[in-house]
Amino acid sequence: MIHIDPDRCKRDFICVMECPTRILEQNAKDQPPVLVRDGESLCIRCGHCVAVCPHEAFSHRDIPQDQIQPIRQEHRISVEQATQFLKSRRSIRAYRKKPVEREALLQVLDVARFAPSGHNNQPVSWIVIYNTDEVRRMTDMVVDWMRQVQQDNPAMAALWHFDRMLAGYAIGMDGICRHAPHLLIAHADKTDVTAPNACVIAAATAELAASAMGLGVCWAGFFLTAAMFWPPLHEALGFPKGHLPYAALMVGYPKVVYHRIPPRKPLSVVWKT
Repeated sequence: MIHIDPDRCKRDFICVMECPTRILEQNAKDQPPVLVRDGESLCIRCGHCVAVCPHEAFSHRDIPQDQIQPIRQEHRISVEQATQFLKSRRSIRAYRKKPVEREALLQVLDVARFAPSGHNNQPVSWIVIYNTDEVRRMTDMVVDWMRQVQQDNPAMAALWHFDRMLAGYAIGMDGICRHAPHLLIAHADKTDVTAPNACVIAAATAELAASAMGLGVCWAGFFLTAAMFWPPLHEALGFPKGHLPYAALMVGYPKVVYHRIPPRKPLSVVWKT
């Protein structure tokens, strides 16, 4: 399963220290590391061993060499750049009437593939509602769900101000999907305990990638809730059997540019010593 080039290996055993499942061991200081007896069944194919070796001595059967990308130091960003980028992220609720190129959306989702997931399960799949008319059709289904909630659970409908949402929608004000041209829905097998967090983390990664590309994103909470609990919408989305949606994003080109970073609540933290 693994191969360590003895000529390249410097016996620094970094791979042994960094393996999250501890399946590499150091038997002799003058020999490369080796796989433990049950290592193959315990390996989660995370790629730490391949990624961490500074000498390119490590290869893994399930990680094709031609798909491994070097980390280019000239592309690293400073702390100041990262801080401004993350603090200046905004939820975009006004979009230009211009579709995003399919290639751009695929690039966003391709970056999201590298988001962390529990035990490296990588359970996340995506549905892209690309056609704007289809986004509108499915938004109408969310409206149907809201009306049903008003009948079945008026207290919850009042808490979420469904009356205002529905009144606005009736006159062309879309407070559900904000007239976004596209929707991205992250879904996964409901039996996978890592799936909810993995989908949310992947969606957050996609949001940041989209922002870096000049796109605007907003989390579609009403749409997601309806997709989970309103059978007509759930069926219209065509999830694989046993899959549930765990994150939904509106995406498009933003109408406006933000120029300043408003403050947030003070940091709340407790140090345990």
